[in-house]
Amino acid sequence: MRFFLTCVLTALTLMSMSVVMAADKIVLDGSTTVGPIAKAFAEAYMKENPDVNISVSESGSGNGAKSLINGACHIADMSRFMKDKEFAAAVEKGIMPVAHCVALDGIAMIVHPSNPVKAITMAQIKDIYTGKITNWKDLGGPDVKIVMISRDTNSGTYETFEGLVMKKEKIVEGCEYVGSNGAVRGRVQSTPAGIGYVGIGFLDKSVKALTVGGVYPTKKSISSGKYPIARPLFMFTNGYPKMGTHLFTFVNYYLSPKGQEIVEAIGFVPITEY
Repeated sequence: MRFFLTCVLTALTLMSMSVVMAADKIVLDGSTTVGPIAKAFAEAYMKENPDVNISVSESGSGNGAKSLINGACHIADMSRFMKDKEFAAAVEKGIMPVAHCVALDGIAMIVHPSNPVKAITMAQIKDIYTGKITNWKDLGGPDVKIVMISRDTNSGTYETFEGLVMKKEKIVEGCEYVGSNGAVRGRVQSTPAGIGYVGIGFLDKSVKALTVGGVYPTKKSISSGKYPIARPLFMFTNGYPKMGTHLFTFVNYYLSPKGQEIVEAIGFVPITEY
């Protein structure tokens, strides 16, 4: 048994070392939701370690997984867990994905500030996006057609929404798809009849978040599990990083007081808040 564990640890270490492109460079790619956390971590870490260069790209969770599998990045930022087929593809290439949960997030349903509707249920959200509810008057709002806005299908936010809200039912034709949380917020901000969904870190005064099932998306309601559309946010590495390396320290930055402060300041929920 001891020999087996030694072999496993040795293999993980070798795989972790194989993805390192340069000791003083860390490359991240993936989720637009995790992106703000990754960028803030990178800025703080490089300030503390001027000899390290960290780059962050936001191409979506699915593309982040592909980048890790193809050895194009050290860290895949993902707003969902890696799929079985992604794991299989990684293993085929000698990559062993290891998940690091860096924060908690709630997916907020947002509308234009002028919209009088304040509350919605999970069933009503699903009915909107399947085309059963098409007018705001059916929800106590104005007599105007609902404009549905969604994240693109390669997004982890989309897949979380699809799994928790749509229950794998197809979104009706006519829904608008955009490429980032910021784009959803911008579209709703400029569309009085619009509705969309974003990570809690993207809420601001330009849009209005609705209560879902009577619960408003707050850090407390998310960490307690009361808010129904919530999820963990991840950074995936190839194997567990070698202790003492910059990659190890950076990917565990979320556990430091500074990292927790950053997560909270951006608007997400530190995993230590429970």
